[in-house]
Amino acid sequence: MAAKRSIFEEVAGAEKPAAPQGGMIARRNEGARGAIRVWLMLLFALVMVMIAVGGMTRLTDSGLSITEWRPVTGALPPLSAEAWTAEFEKYRQIPQYQLLNAGMSLEEFKAIYWWEWGHRQLGRVIGLVWALGFFGFLAARKIPSGWTGRLALLGVLGGLQGAIGWWMVASGLTGQMVSVASYRLAVHLGLAFVILGLIAWYVFLLGRSEAGLLQARRAREDKLFRMSTGLMHFAFLQIVLGALVAGIDAGRGFPTWPLMNGQFFPADAFYVPDGQGGSLPVWHAFFENPGLVQFIHRVSGYLLFIFGVVVWLRGRRSPHGSTRRAADWMAVMLFGQVVLGIGAVVTAAQLHVAISHQIGAVALFVLILRLRHLALYPRQGSIRGGKA
Repeated sequence: MAAKRSIFEEVAGAEKPAAPQGGMIARRNEGARGAIRVWLMLLFALVMVMIAVGGMTRLTDSGLSITEWRPVTGALPPLSAEAWTAEFEKYRQIPQYQLLNAGMSLEEFKAIYWWEWGHRQLGRVIGLVWALGFFGFLAARKIPSGWTGRLALLGVLGGLQGAIGWWMVASGLTGQMVSVASYRLAVHLGLAFVILGLIAWYVFLLGRSEAGLLQARRAREDKLFRMSTGLMHFAFLQIVLGALVAGIDAGRGFPTWPLMNGQFFPADAFYVPDGQGGSLPVWHAFFENPGLVQFIHRVSGYLLFIFGVVVWLRGRRSPHGSTRRAADWMAVMLFGQVVLGIGAVVTAAQLHVAISHQIGAVALFVLILRLRHLALYPRQGSIRGGKA
């Protein structure tokens, strides 16, 4: 007869069950999210400075001072009197010098040369910072799962931006052009804001874990997200229209507000001379007539402000305090940007006002993106303290 066994012996001898495993999100490689986020913040700051320097380059008519695209050897400026003379001679061969700056001294040329050289040099620095960070994190295997392609995309877009920059400059080196083509400038600035927006969005995403984002998304506010997405696209359109204004110096032609030199709609808005006593086709006016281009930018700004107020009111109804605060800051900057825009108009785009308006566009665009992010991934608060 088999010996009786204690029930405690049965329990003691049983195998321990395996510890519960987390889901797939929990097992994903989170990588060095914090370090990558800091690196992206540095890239964001550099791109923002790049946009400001690009604006200064345009306002000082410096963009055509370097007539060649030398991505590597162009990093060194002229280092001797002979080199400066050679660079100046190249500039004297293009229409901007012959039609606009004839008689310019070498010292005056140096002033505009340094702006364009600084603009291009900053582009090289951005490329270097991206490459060091991306390949460093890649080699260390610290990039979170699913992020390699996103971070590589920034480098691809940066390289494309450099090529578009030269495509833009090349448009002003021949014919009767004394500045770059406005539509090419709009493409160049538009891509800069795409890159800036992607970096900002990635910074927002990396501020929380993948599991935290997944949980937050269950409480997303779909209507506010759709409205803020629409506002983001509208703001981007307004930025591109602003580039068209800057491209033909349209901001200096009608220094009055709210009317345009006493008129709601400018005279001769659809007239663009063809250089032979006639007029170019009407569609040219939407890119080349200063009155019409500035009118469109103004009206678009009014509509953007109205839509922004509607989005702000919707954001104020959010149950999440962080989302409401994001909507408030967006509205503050929206109002400030309108004031800066009016200031740029009435001062005929004075340098400091025009640059402040451009930097304001960066701030507003990022604040809209933050509101959009919090609508999609709201931050939950405690029950006792209310929603955060």
